[in-house]
Amino acid sequence: MEIIGGTQVYSIRSNWKLLVENSIDGYHAVPTHKRYFMEFLPEVGIDLRAGVRIQGYAKSLGNGHAVIGNPELPVGRPVAQWIPSWGEAKRVEMDAKLKQLEERFGPKRAYEIAKVHRNLLIFPNLIINDIMSTTIRTFFPAAPDYMEVTAWALGPKEESSEYRALRLDNFLTFLGPGGYATPDDVEMLEECQIGFSATREVEWSDISRGMLEKNPIASDELQIQTFWRRWNELVNGPRPVRSARKAA
Repeated sequence: MEIIGGTQVYSIRSNWKLLVENSIDGYHAVPTHKRYFMEFLPEVGIDLRAGVRIQGYAKSLGNGHAVIGNPELPVGRPVAQWIPSWGEAKRVEMDAKLKQLEERFGPKRAYEIAKVHRNLLIFPNLIINDIMSTTIRTFFPAAPDYMEVTAWALGPKEESSEYRALRLDNFLTFLGPGGYATPDDVEMLEECQIGFSATREVEWSDISRGMLEKNPIASDELQIQTFWRRWNELVNGPRPVRSARKAA
C-alpha cells in the first residue's frame, strides 16, 4: 500500500472529539448524507428503493481503539466490489481480482478485504475509513471548539491507472472537503458545537446504544463507548476494581 499524492486540508469549528464520534458511528450516514445515497447513487445505476440497511459489526480493539464493519454497502470499491456505472468489462476484472484474493488469503479474508466497508479508530485521533475508498484522516485541536483536519488516500502500489482513477474519484466524491459527505458532517458538527455551547441543561451526551447487546452491530455505539472509556481513564485515572468480597 502507499499514500497517493495529494492532501486534503480543512478545518471544523467544533471540538475534535465530535469528529471521532462522527467518523466511527454507523447510523448517521443515510439520514445525514441523503443526497448521496438517494440522489447520486441512483444516478450511477444503484437502485436503493429497498433502502440501505446498516447492520455489520462493532468491535473494541482495546486501549481506546475500535472498528465497525458493514458488508456490501451499495457503493463501489476498486478492490473488488463492482457497480453498474463502471461497465461490464470492470465486472469481469473485479470477479478475477476477487478470485486472486481468495487464492492468496482464503475466501473469508478475501471477502473482508473486497466487500466489507470498515471505519477504524486508532486512539485518539487517527481514522482509517476503508469504505468506497481508503482514507487516512487525522485531526488536531487548535482550540476547544476548533480543529484542523488532514486526509490522504491510500491505495495498492500495483494498482492500474484506471483503478487508481476510480479510487481517487471515490475519495473526492464522498469524503473530499467538497464532496457529498464531508460538508454535511462539518455543518452538523458545527451545529452540535453551537448547541452544546448554548445550554447547560444537559451535562453529557447519551452514548448507550447497544450497551447490553452481546453482539453489537455497526449502528450501536460500542466503538464510541470504547473511545470515551479510554479517554476518561487517561483524564481521571482508572476506575477502582471492586473485590468479590466487597461486591457481595
